[in-house]
Amino acid sequence: MTTNDKGSAAKPPAKDPWDLPDVSGLTIGVLGGTGPQGRGLAYRFARSGQKVIIGSRAADRAKTAADELGHGIEGADNAECARRSDVVIVAVPWDGHAKTLQSLRDELTGKLVIDCVNPLGFDKKGAYALKPEEGSAAEQAAALLPESRVTAAFHHLSAVLLQDEAIEEIDTDVLVLGEARADTDLVQALAGRIPGMRGIFAGRLRNAHQVESLVANLISVNRRYKAHAGLRTTDV
Repeated sequence: MTTNDKGSAAKPPAKDPWDLPDVSGLTIGVLGGTGPQGRGLAYRFARSGQKVIIGSRAADRAKTAADELGHGIEGADNAECARRSDVVIVAVPWDGHAKTLQSLRDELTGKLVIDCVNPLGFDKKGAYALKPEEGSAAEQAAALLPESRVTAAFHHLSAVLLQDEAIEEIDTDVLVLGEARADTDLVQALAGRIPGMRGIFAGRLRNAHQVESLVANLISVNRRYKAHAGLRTTDV
């Protein structure tokens, strides 16, 4: 046995942060899949070869959106979407966030949940961040879904770019937050399925508020420069 100077066993080499799992066989459910962000994410994942199910409060509305998007996407009500999916992305409006998750607690038990909701307010000065009682939308999700594995990601993506069929690659990084490395690795790998994207680990869920809040700044950038701004992390 190899030992160090103090006589204890040598530590195993650190895991390569870019050694990510194969996620190509996972089914992705998108709650709020009929909204702009949900439709965009569903389209991009399906286009990359993932099995995707759109969820909505109304199954017929989800099926209509799925038919419009194509690429084998299916539509279902939220409960069926959650039950049939391995990974569930929460892309519902902030004002319906808590109610939606409370209603799906049983269906989401044991599931990997990716929260991409940004709590924002709007007034004459533009967008501004809201801070939920739990600290962030992701932390609210974790509190409401104690039997699920909650992560946070996909906050800073332009719904316009995601839905544009003429765009082959989405040039951006995705900040991923969570409590378990196995879970954040999986989300990073999913982000990497979309051409042009990288998933970057950005801390635990307690850091989700500032990630969600940054969307208010990006909205200001987009308005000033008539752009669809994203993020890139340098030196990584």
